[in-house]
Amino acid sequence: MITEPGIAESGTSAAVQIRSLTRRFGAVHALRDVSLDVRPGEIHALLGPNGAGKTTLLRVLTGLVEPDAGEIRVLGLSLEEMGFRRYRTLFGLVPSGDRSLYLRISGFENLLFFGRLRGLARREAAERADEMLAAVGLERAARKPVGLYSHGMQKRLSVARALLGDPIVLFVDEATHDLDPEGARRVQDLVNAAAARGSAVIWTTQRLEEVRGFAHAVTMLDHGAVCFAGSVARLLAVAVPRRYLLRIQPRAAGGDVVAVGGGVAAPEGMLTRTDDREHFVLALQDGAVLGDVLARLAAAELQILTCTEERSSLEHAFLHLVRPETPS
Repeated sequence: MITEPGIAESGTSAAVQIRSLTRRFGAVHALRDVSLDVRPGEIHALLGPNGAGKTTLLRVLTGLVEPDAGEIRVLGLSLEEMGFRRYRTLFGLVPSGDRSLYLRISGFENLLFFGRLRGLARREAAERADEMLAAVGLERAARKPVGLYSHGMQKRLSVARALLGDPIVLFVDEATHDLDPEGARRVQDLVNAAAARGSAVIWTTQRLEEVRGFAHAVTMLDHGAVCFAGSVARLLAVAVPRRYLLRIQPRAAGGDVVAVGGGVAAPEGMLTRTDDREHFVLALQDGAVLGDVLARLAAAELQILTCTEERSSLEHAFLHLVRPETPS
């Protein structure tokens, strides 16, 4: 567990508490009363389409933008109580579209420079730079100018920089959206390792598929407001009914399977046709018991030959939860 000497716990298990953050840019509400908690060791995914408020929230959390209202607490202390100079030593940031690396000097010299900015002694900064370059697989390119690095290598160097101080809080903004699958996996592995050491991670993304099996909790933003908060599994359960592909004997119920089956399945489920005569889709609401519905269908003389679960996609959940843009 990572702890910061001198910062007292306040009876809460959250490393980061965000309460009612609001930020306007003119008439535009970039953030609307946003609240969330992130525990030590937790990867908290921040989801949403372009313009949802994800990057604005990170800019507020990293002190680049001041909120109009609301409060941020880290390990129980507000930023006013802690002071921003102290606060910035507690977090690491992997920005989207990183342009803050120095291209004319080497990867090692970049990390040495940023380590010194974090207050590390020169020897400690050099040792930490070598350690992080090895961790991200850049030890062979350590002495090459960063301008000669590929985009994926620069992104890994950006992750290494964020992890220099073994941060209590790690902010990752769209880190994998322009990486190939291998590069994205490397970045996720590094973030997983940081969380395993106790870092609280806020990971923003539009790539919904990458949070499955990776994030512990999800907050979805739409037009600056929270439209969902919970686990990935709960996101799917709330947003999209469970769906099952049934193969039913076509002569069952005199051939009118939907008319008979739809009435029997309601109100917990809905039966619809597919493109062929034998297969039908059964959608069940949260809390419905599949076995009970299938038993009722069988009692109605519908001969069910097979039943296969169709996994709901995160994309469907996303489209279900976010609001369409309304014309002004």
